[in-house]
Amino acid sequence: MTAPSNTYDVIVVGGGISGLSAAKLLKASGLKPVVLEARDRVGGRTFTVRNKETTYVDLGGAYIGPTQNRILRLAKEYNVKTYKVNEEESLVHYVKGKSYPFKGSFPPMWNPFALMDYNNLWRKMDEMGAEIPREAPWRAPHAEEWDKMTMKQLFDKTCWTGAAQRFATLFVNVNVTSEPHEVSALWFLWYVKQCGGTMRIFSTTNGGQERKFVGGSSQISECMAEELGDLVKLESPVYSVDQTGDKVVVETLNKETYKAKYVILATPPGLNMKMHFNPEMPPLRNQLISRVPMGSVIKCMMYYRENFWRKKGYCGSMVIEEEEAPIGLTLDDTKPDGTVPAIMGFILARKCRRLAGLTKEERKKRICEIYSRVLGSEEALHPVHYEEKNWCEEEYSGGCYTAYFPPGILTQYGRVLREPIGRLYFAGTETATEWSGYMEGAIQAGERAAREIMCAMGKIPASQIWQPEPESIEVPAHPFVTTFWERNLPSVGGFLKFVGITSILSFATAAGLTAYKKGLLSRS
Repeated sequence: MTAPSNTYDVIVVGGGISGLSAAKLLKASGLKPVVLEARDRVGGRTFTVRNKETTYVDLGGAYIGPTQNRILRLAKEYNVKTYKVNEEESLVHYVKGKSYPFKGSFPPMWNPFALMDYNNLWRKMDEMGAEIPREAPWRAPHAEEWDKMTMKQLFDKTCWTGAAQRFATLFVNVNVTSEPHEVSALWFLWYVKQCGGTMRIFSTTNGGQERKFVGGSSQISECMAEELGDLVKLESPVYSVDQTGDKVVVETLNKETYKAKYVILATPPGLNMKMHFNPEMPPLRNQLISRVPMGSVIKCMMYYRENFWRKKGYCGSMVIEEEEAPIGLTLDDTKPDGTVPAIMGFILARKCRRLAGLTKEERKKRICEIYSRVLGSEEALHPVHYEEKNWCEEEYSGGCYTAYFPPGILTQYGRVLREPIGRLYFAGTETATEWSGYMEGAIQAGERAAREIMCAMGKIPASQIWQPEPESIEVPAHPFVTTFWERNLPSVGGFLKFVGITSILSFATAAGLTAYKKGLLSRS
């Protein structure tokens, strides 16, 4: 007697990169998975739009770089080529109404106090991160203390200058699309650490933003879906997961029923709230899913007749520190052959929420105005096309790039993030221990969940669940070399202690420092 057609070995809920890579591995291991995807497309938080104006454009996850070896492996397998994001010319740092061209990962600081402060901030974040275990941040020696603290509180404690404070805020906005006062210090320091540290996460060259895919990132999911064929079911939002019988029964909104021995949930944790579980979730899991919100971002692409910024000696990367500016960070988005000149910009966190109520045209106008000021160019005011995607309106994402942990959540609930519940296993980039929040983390999580099930079935030993990934030959990671001064420059506090500020300096100098710290004195 043949099994009914809706019975599978594993049901994977979510057809993003994580769910598809889980299903791909299960199928390759001789099992029969099915992928249930709520949307009418695969790819989840990656989303490549194809049209005549742009040829193709990534309105979701797009960037990859060295140490992201799993996504590079998949790209190579499917013959999807990568290209380097342009950083030939100067980057530009816009602060207090002025543009400062620079080279390297971070804008330089000219004021000696700002320089010491800035240098100390990156060094301290990496030192603190070194204490945090990737796979169990709640086990860090200072886990309780750091988890009760927001990143804003950590910056208030660490930074002496307005310049360092402002840039630190932008650093959080750019990396996790949320505000320093919203995120746990433990979680954010862990997040930066598991991406390889402050330099790796923020850099374009040799960092997380080094490359993109020729043809767009959705191809990775589309190739996996093609390989899986009719094992991928689109427009099938799951609303019920029942583990009470000898098989797990999963029902979709369009009244279809699927049965399997195991289920992988490969969605952001918060989306589990759209599903009914029988038996109900254990208490910590049930509460966790309502405590990890998604970040807020609008990804904006401005297209121009030509690369006017390159002619002015700029590569297209802008770091914009101005409260009224909609965009905080940009990168060149011109095609690798030099066609379709474009600038990608992020509207992040508080600004995303503030500008969500404007029309697309109003956002476009404001973006052009800031580009015009930063690049000193009239041409910036005359784009030929504009594309944007507000990820906060996506019902089946809830936001982007990833879920973040507010203070107190990681130590209390973190340990249940990946913990199986009966025959229910968890994937999704949020459950990764390397490059969580990125496409790379999504693959690590999907493959790990698939191996957990294979282990439960007795097909592999537990020692094979977590597998290291060999380094990509085509995209090797180079170490970041720090200078003697970067390693040894004192912090502002250390310097003041050293020169005995309290006993020697006059009241006027101390008052001047206070004024500087409050941002009353200029950067230069």
